[in-house]
Amino acid sequence: MTSILIAEDEALLAAEIGDELARIWPAAQVREIVHDGHAALRAIEQHRPQVVFLDVQMPGLSGLEVARLASPCAHIVFITAFDQFAVQAFDEGAVDYLLKPLDPARLVRAVQRVKRRLGQAPADLGGLMSQIQQRPQNEPLRWITVLRGRELQLITIEDVCYFRADSKYVEVVTESANALISLTLKELSQRLDPHMFWQVHRSTIVNLNAVRSVNRGLAGKLMISLKERPERLEVSAAYAHLFKQM
Repeated sequence: MTSILIAEDEALLAAEIGDELARIWPAAQVREIVHDGHAALRAIEQHRPQVVFLDVQMPGLSGLEVARLASPCAHIVFITAFDQFAVQAFDEGAVDYLLKPLDPARLVRAVQRVKRRLGQAPADLGGLMSQIQQRPQNEPLRWITVLRGRELQLITIEDVCYFRADSKYVEVVTESANALISLTLKELSQRLDPHMFWQVHRSTIVNLNAVRSVNRGLAGKLMISLKERPERLEVSAAYAHLFKQM
């Protein structure tokens, strides 16, 4: 029986991949599902899976770093929202990649490729990290997958009014809804277009296209009014220089 590990930081997506694998590949067994890079390395060492479905962007170690360490031991299928990461990995020898949100038909094709490669030694992806690091800049986020109820929904980045840190999650606020994603605000800020999104508080990043005006409140603090939301966002002293013209 082929042993599989799923490493994906979005719990619902990870469970969906597991359910689909059980349906289309009953002869395989998912040994464990983990949600960060350090847990992925521990699970690989413990279970010695033949195949790892590996999220490119995870807390702790990234999927690319995990792949560099684990690829000689397992066949890698990347899970990513960014085509350029996956294409480079595929060229380096990864079995295949899945784009978010999950396309079951794409998963079927990936499984077929995995089966054809099982009799061969896994590719060594050791050179992948150096190639990725040589790129001048990662492409900014274009969309975000969020959990609403029991559904995964796609939010285009232009529709986000602001992001706010909420414990170990980040709240994604659009014109008409709120949702949580499992990233820190620091991780998120590194993946946003700095010309479009400004951090205005240690807990808040705002979409400049969603801003109606910036005014001083009664206590002298700068406050942001939004075009499509009633709440106002505070600008902390550390970020007041962004609005020095006021």
